[in-house]
Amino acid sequence: MTSGSPFRVRWLVLVRTGKVVRLWVGPWASCAVLTLPGFVGAAGLDHEQAFSKIIVELRKKHPGHILPDEDLQWVFVNAGGWMGSMCLLHASLTEYVLLFGTAVDTGGHSGRYWTDIYYAIISGTFRQWKEGTTRSEIYYSGDIIVQKSGEAMAVQWSAGTWMVEYSSGFIPPSLVFVLADTIFSTQDIVTFFYTLRVYAKALLLEAGTYFSQLAQ
Repeated sequence: MTSGSPFRVRWLVLVRTGKVVRLWVGPWASCAVLTLPGFVGAAGLDHEQAFSKIIVELRKKHPGHILPDEDLQWVFVNAGGWMGSMCLLHASLTEYVLLFGTAVDTGGHSGRYWTDIYYAIISGTFRQWKEGTTRSEIYYSGDIIVQKSGEAMAVQWSAGTWMVEYSSGFIPPSLVFVLADTIFSTQDIVTFFYTLRVYAKALLLEAGTYFSQLAQ
């Protein structure tokens, strides 16, 4: 391990149509596990198979930083007018990695964050209408989308869209947007509890791994 953040994978590497594309995404770049043929060997696969493959690869590359199977849980997310479901794999105060998607058509406001967010699409379609433009863009399986800190856009997912999401920056303020609709609109206290519980479990895992490394 290097000093500073325990995560020092520097590049997000995609192998797609025989072409290697490197993307700088910061110190952790968990999606760097997407190095198997055909975008992790995941893009284009059934999303459940793809997610299983991604989890296995992440645990190999970052032991002690990915939640165990018993703590993995699909949790509804209502935010910005859209509804999806997430499965948190890793989280700290400055980064997270999660699986995200929707089984129904949905759309709304992206939110405006203090973090950079990277979306790697496994299946389905994802449409963005960026602030200040008059046209939208549509993305497909195998595409990477970047939402930089401070940006906002209209977003739309088709039914059956699933992706890997990585974020780097100060994470806690993002919870305000993620939970606002749950508190003030749906008033789904169970989902509110599930969201905070899984984030707390991820923080405790990170703390435990950090102190065990210090003790070595």
